[in-house]
Amino acid sequence: MTPAEAIETPRDPRSLRPIPRLIFASRWLQLPLYLGLIVAQCVYVFLFLKELVHLVLHSPSVTEQQAMLIVLGLIDVVMISNLLIMVIVGGYETFVSRMQLNRHPDQPEWLSHVNASVLKIKLAMAIIGISSIHLLRTFIEAGSLGKADSAYTEAGIMWQTIIHGLFILSAVGIAYVDKLSQSPNGKH
Repeated sequence: MTPAEAIETPRDPRSLRPIPRLIFASRWLQLPLYLGLIVAQCVYVFLFLKELVHLVLHSPSVTEQQAMLIVLGLIDVVMISNLLIMVIVGGYETFVSRMQLNRHPDQPEWLSHVNASVLKIKLAMAIIGISSIHLLRTFIEAGSLGKADSAYTEAGIMWQTIIHGLFILSAVGIAYVDKLSQSPNGKH
């Protein structure tokens, strides 16, 4: 058997020595974490529905700016929910066990080529999207700066903008490092 064949031949996990088998099996300790994120997803569904009902019931008395802020809040919940799905599905597939979804018609397109690097970039992009929504909401409400009921200060807006810029720089850095780590033929 050539060294290449030895690498490609799947080994029976039961043939591992006890310590490597224990270490490999420890990946299942992440299962409760992913199940907990599913519970968090349920909470976000509840919050989304609650805010949607609020928008519909109060729509006759809501101003356009208030409606826009509520809708941005709904979009924010959806984006955080998408982030949760990426972490749950991508993390489980990458770090715990294959889900064998190859023939399922609803398999997400990105899942077929997910790995830790792809997951990091997708998460960074999702965080930038969520940060963008928060920053947009802040800018919309910035008109009330200086008033007694203002939720924001100039310094708070400045720091939100700086942090958003740092998220973008971090995502660019992650993508750059990922590009550097790829071999010329596109494989890691």
